[in-house]
Formats: sequence, C-alpha cells, structure tokens
Amino acid sequence: MMRTTVLRTLALGAGVALLASACSSGGAGDDTTDGASGDATTITWWHNSNTGDGKDYYDKVAADFEAANPGVTVEVSAMQHEDMLTKLDAAFQSGDAPDVYMERGGGELADHVEAGLTKDISEAAADTIEKIGGSIAGWQVDDKTYGLPFSVGVVGFWYNKALFEQAGITEPPATWDDFNADVDKLKAAGIEPVSVGAGDKWPAAHYWYYFALRECSQDVLTDAVQTLDFSDPCFVKAGEDLEALIGTEPFNAGFLSTPAQTGATSASGLLATGKVAMEMQGHWEPGVMQGLTEDGNGLGENTGWFPFPAVDGGEGDPEAALGGGDAWAVSQEAPDAAVDFAVYLLSDEVQKGFAELDMGLPTNSTASQYVSDPALAELLKIRDAAPYVQLYFDTAFGASVGGAMNDEIALAFAGQATPQDIVDATQAAADAEK
Repeated sequence: MMRTTVLRTLALGAGVALLASACSSGGAGDDTTDGASGDATTITWWHNSNTGDGKDYYDKVAADFEAANPGVTVEVSAMQHEDMLTKLDAAFQSGDAPDVYMERGGGELADHVEAGLTKDISEAAADTIEKIGGSIAGWQVDDKTYGLPFSVGVVGFWYNKALFEQAGITEPPATWDDFNADVDKLKAAGIEPVSVGAGDKWPAAHYWYYFALRECSQDVLTDAVQTLDFSDPCFVKAGEDLEALIGTEPFNAGFLSTPAQTGATSASGLLATGKVAMEMQGHWEPGVMQGLTEDGNGLGENTGWFPFPAVDGGEGDPEAALGGGDAWAVSQEAPDAAVDFAVYLLSDEVQKGFAELDMGLPTNSTASQYVSDPALAELLKIRDAAPYVQLYFDTAFGASVGGAMNDEIALAFAGQATPQDIVDATQAAADAEK
C-alpha cells in the first residue's frame, strides 16, 4: 500500500535529519557515545504518566536503571497524553525523536517503520518478545518486532456505583435498551448520565468503532484493515446506531468542547469528581482519575466497569472487545542502551510495580497477579476471555484514514455529518492511500 503525501514528506525530512545525526555519536537527544563502549550515554524517555504515583514510580524506574548501568543517564519527560502525541509527531518530522517512546502499533507503527523512524529490536529483545507472547503481534511488521507492549487492555464504561444506586440502578446495562433506560433513570435523579471528551475527537470516535465492532463480523473488519474497503452496509449501520444514541442526549453539557483527560472539567475529571455517572474509556481510566482528584483516590471503592452493550441484530460477536495498548519503542538512531532500557521496562520487577499501582494491564504474565484494583483485575479476565480484541480503528487503519474517520465522527456528534458521511469520508481517505 502506498502511504500518504504527508508520510512521504515525513520520511524525506526524517531521512535528512537521521543522516545528519548518523554523523554524530548517538541517537536523538544523545550527544555522547554509546554506553556499550563504557563512555557516558544519555537516553531520552517520553511517557504519559505525568501525575501522582505513576510519575513518581517511573522516575524511580529511571533512577534504578541508571544505578545498575553506570555511565547511562535517562532524561525523563512526563507529559499529558494529548500533548505527548502532538510533540511526538513534531519530533518525528524534525528528526529529533526521543530514544524510547510510546508506540500504539497497527497502521501508525507501519508508517513509522516505512519512514525509517523506529528500530527493529527483534534480536536484541528476543527473550522479552518470547515472554510477552501473542500480545506482541500488534507491534510487528513483516515478522519483525518494533515495540514491546507493556499494557494491553480493552475499552468499556467506567461508572460511579454510588450514583447508579442513587438513581435506582441495581445492575449495569447489558443491552442498549437497558442503557437507554438507565440514562432516563439518571436524568430523573438529576444526574448527568455520560461524559465524553469530544473536544479531543478520539473518545467520541470510540463509540462509532464499538458500534462497528457490534454490527460487523470479524471477517469484514479484518478485510477492511487489509483492503481499506468500507462498502459493507454494517459501517453505515454503526453510524445509525451512533446517531440514535446521540439523539437520546445522554452526554454532559458542553461535551463537544470537553477535553478527554485534562483537568477536573475534562470527561475523566467529571467522572472522577462525581459530576457524571459514567464514561466510556480505556483501561487507563482509574489511574487518570486518581490524578484528577485532590485525595488521589479517584472514585475509590465506587469504581465500577461494564462492557459495551450488545446491539440487537448485529453480526459482530457481542463478546468481542475494542482495545489495544501501548508499547515501548526505540527510535532508529538511539544508542544500544535505549534498547536495554526498553527491555528493562518489561522486566518482572518493573511490570510488578506497574501492576501494583494499577497503571494499566501488564503484558508480563508474572505481573498480572499484582493488579490490585478489582475493576482492573476484572478487565484482565475480559481481555483474556474475549474471542478477539479489535485494535482502535485510528491505529489499525493508520493516521490518514483514522484521522479522516475521527474528524467525521466528531462532526456527527455535532449533528453535522450523517452515517453515510462517515463512511464516505473514511473511504475517500482510504482511496487516497491505495
């Protein structure tokens, strides 16, 4: 498949920058020689655990690695998620990417590999790759590995048990009829039912993704990833389901401009502070909410979770899940110490601490037992029992197609795009890639 003009420009610019950096002594952010020679080495590490215990833990992880590897310095940059994504895009285009960074896999990773931005770590991390097992597949291109997934989870609805009880809801909804009935109960109790960070687009887009997962068979979705053909009627049906949901007006006031996770008035902040009853988000939500409350506890014992409800008549497996994860990848010109650090981040020791702090769903099987949050522990069971986990569409289809898809879905939330418009905009972007 041909890549977009944007990608070709990215590859050209990065190629020039990488050629220049190859004449220096290290990778991006490293103006010293490689640690393998015994000289001082600096590696740069970007991550999104920018608050609370998660940030403190990663600072300690970096310090521990430095202590075990004399001469190596880890420069840590902890950022808010959306800021990090924006800065990563800019860093790739300028040829100054961090040595170790978060990679989401799928089409996005394939773009980075084609542009020569990401290091093949198949041999250097062979033992870790074998230990991770099947979860590694989303970070492989042409049977080569370019990322080590440290957290893989699924998307669902996080909810406030106390507010559900206040509204007279005794159990989470299993179908969309149940969901709509619960929305009515919450409204009747004076409680805003659902928050969504439509201002950042991707949280809103996840609704269409999930409706497509329920309406489309696995074969149709698998074929769409390979062929970029969205002609099956199930994709329009997904938009119709979304249109019907938006028509019930379940979302928080001002949802079109609400950010996903930034501050107390974000979608996650509204849930964390008891202003809404539920939000559809990924496995990272408990950790995010903890960072958005003064006591650092998030919803605490009132944290609940339920899967995306079933859709009547849909051809998709009702047990299938939307999800994905994050992996530690290494930029092409990074020093060898950066690969060592990425491998260390997947070690039993580091993944155990990651699990104990409920920072995500670890991929190292020895760490799973240490997940302490009951809701996250339940998500591990859901993840492992799902017939398949569909990678987020904007990741699976790549930046160009996924971006066009997300833009049009956001317009649908604003009442400015029809179900057919979503498919047409997505297909147009896909056709430009072929």
